[in-house]
Amino acid sequence: MTRYASLVRGINVGGKNKVVMAELRQELTELGMEKVETYINSGNIFFTSTAPKAQLVEKLEAFFGVHYPFIQSFSLLSQEDYEAEVENLPDWWNEDLARKDVLFYTEGLDVDQVIATVESLELKDEVLHFGKRGIFWGKFSEESYSKTAYHKYLLKMPFYRYITIRNAKTFDKIGQMLKK
Repeated sequence: MTRYASLVRGINVGGKNKVVMAELRQELTELGMEKVETYINSGNIFFTSTAPKAQLVEKLEAFFGVHYPFIQSFSLLSQEDYEAEVENLPDWWNEDLARKDVLFYTEGLDVDQVIATVESLELKDEVLHFGKRGIFWGKFSEESYSKTAYHKYLLKMPFYRYITIRNAKTFDKIGQMLKK
């Protein structure tokens, strides 16, 4: 039995793409997932399964396509994936920065292209670390945030629609939920 986090992009944001978490938990349970839980209303879904990861990705893509067609992308992260990311985090991730986010790669995304694009950006008062499952991005000051590459360029990138972002607090909570 493996514990997973499915991090869904773009639900319950600004009154759009509404998903009732209680209904989603029930539907995923009926789909065969076990110990289904959610954290806040923004697409953090946790479950256990004996199915291989590739099979779960296909199952979730088909499920979302039928029941929630507005869900175009998600990241499926095992507890092992999460722990590997934590082991390789840079020291700055544990510092008190103004903002820290994880840009999770979603299933089917051309990760090499994303990394090449992000590497070409000129960083302004920010740092980043490329993990296996996402980009860890830190911003040093709130005052300079509007001048960062993250703020000025990221939102305009073609791949932006195919990543799902979680802040450092949610990243930590994902770890806690994966251990349940």
